[in-house]
Amino acid sequence: MENGRVVKVSGPLVVAEGLAGANMYDVVRVGPDRLIGEIIEMRGDKASIQVYEETSGLAPGAEVVSTGAPLSVELAPGMLEQIFDGIQRPLELLRKLTGDTIRRGVDVPSLDREKKWAFAPCVSVGDAVEPGDVLGTVRETVIVEHRILVPVGVSGTVTSIREGEFTITETVAVVRREDGTETELPMLSTWPVRKGRPYREKLPPSKPLITGQRTIDTMFPIAKGGAAAIPGPFGSGKTVVQHQLAKWSDVDIVIYIGCGERGNEMTDVLREFPELKDPRSGESLMKRTVLIANTSDMPVAAREASIYTGITIGEYFRDMGYDVAIIADSTSRWAEALREMSGRLEEMPGEEGYPAYLTSRLAQFYERAGRVVTLGSQGREASLSAIGAVSPQGGDISEPVSQATLRIVKVFWGLDDTLAYRRHFPAINWLNSYSLYLDRVMPWFNDTVNRAFRENRDWAMAVLQQENELNEIVRLVGIDALSPEDRLTMETARSIREDFLQQNAFSELDSYTSPERQFRLLALIRTCHNESLRAIQAGAKPERVFAMSAREAIGRAKETEEAGFKDVYDEIEKDLKAEINDLIKAAEEQN
Repeated sequence: MENGRVVKVSGPLVVAEGLAGANMYDVVRVGPDRLIGEIIEMRGDKASIQVYEETSGLAPGAEVVSTGAPLSVELAPGMLEQIFDGIQRPLELLRKLTGDTIRRGVDVPSLDREKKWAFAPCVSVGDAVEPGDVLGTVRETVIVEHRILVPVGVSGTVTSIREGEFTITETVAVVRREDGTETELPMLSTWPVRKGRPYREKLPPSKPLITGQRTIDTMFPIAKGGAAAIPGPFGSGKTVVQHQLAKWSDVDIVIYIGCGERGNEMTDVLREFPELKDPRSGESLMKRTVLIANTSDMPVAAREASIYTGITIGEYFRDMGYDVAIIADSTSRWAEALREMSGRLEEMPGEEGYPAYLTSRLAQFYERAGRVVTLGSQGREASLSAIGAVSPQGGDISEPVSQATLRIVKVFWGLDDTLAYRRHFPAINWLNSYSLYLDRVMPWFNDTVNRAFRENRDWAMAVLQQENELNEIVRLVGIDALSPEDRLTMETARSIREDFLQQNAFSELDSYTSPERQFRLLALIRTCHNESLRAIQAGAKPERVFAMSAREAIGRAKETEEAGFKDVYDEIEKDLKAEINDLIKAAEEQN
């Protein structure tokens, strides 16, 4: 261990000398309270340390001790249903020890060392194992089976494997390596947060991440293993969109990182998530969720670490063969932490004071997402999807964090406060948003749902674009100046917006829509448009076409139960065509 002395204290930045033998990103203990910190810059024997706790009262001359190890997370059964802070300290345990206010210097293990878990072996004595192989399983929650993996760097022959109940630090297996040495393997392992976990092969993203949100799945889909950004101003519904993604996405594990957001917002998450039901199992959503809470009133340096802590835990579950979603709220606050530390380090500022390496740090985070073949002789296919909220000041996405994010991610769900003020949720602007995964995932929709899925989606986007152009004319001369066909386009666009894109997160029937129901609902709107156009061309008055009862039925169709929607939609389509035929017949008789 290296010992040094504090020479400068500037908020969360501490400079210490006498640490020539320490390395970048080593964890250190600072001062008499043994505050936890991390070395972020070395100049000779002087180390710049970002301290993850309040530094008030710390003075020059205080002792600094290097642990010689990088900032790491503990990986073992017991992570699910937990609420950690930015450096994986269990907040519930800290509350029991220190009360509602966390004391400085409290050193507690991230995971429970006393609890025993039932370990069931998956290998036998004499089996050859390699990194990533499953040694055994633990039923961590009723939803998730925790797979204990052979750690990276360990391979050989199993000489001992035990079944029964053990703590995470007890040895469950012994592996003899090729050089004859034996390695004891507990269920607990650690991994440095700033280093991505290895995998065998990275696969192209070709399967969509089904979220049940019509605007996302049909219009701007994200692939499993993809990266997406949700930029939007205050009040545009970022948090509700993220809750919907956490609740309904077809992933096995959710890692929710509250990074620098207001404490009351994170409190809402902590209260709501245990009450939310996992739609696939009916159990509490927390049974497959890890929460990382690092709010705006917590130490700013830990905010920077929280993103890496979350994605490392996500990679660990990915290596078990699970599909994982990382939801970070928000990367803007994380970037502000980078800016503050960069300023205290007296680095040359970039645009708007952010450090010049902002883009590369964002890329390091998002590029750890992906669909992969894991290590191990079995080579499981798994994915890690990263979804980051961006909170640009005043909703201005031309600012550096938004622009740097857009250069990295391939899905942009741009939230619009004008849509939010009109109570159109999710307030994703269909004219600004995009998905670069569209061509990759649409073959899956065409093959799995319906061959016309992409065709219907492109038709709807074209109608919305036409509506935007026609709005310019309407604003100048009024809607009566439009031709009947253009008025129908405006009416159909309104139906797409209100009956399809708009979705009520608080309605049991409308909160989730399966891909099949999404296709049928949009196909119903398209059929209505085509049939209405046929009636207008046959001489029917547009006012009577727009007033059809079938149009109202389509508006109510999204509130249909998932189980029996096909019969309901078939009935609506049948009534629609009957009404259209009556209108055409009446028009012909009148002429």
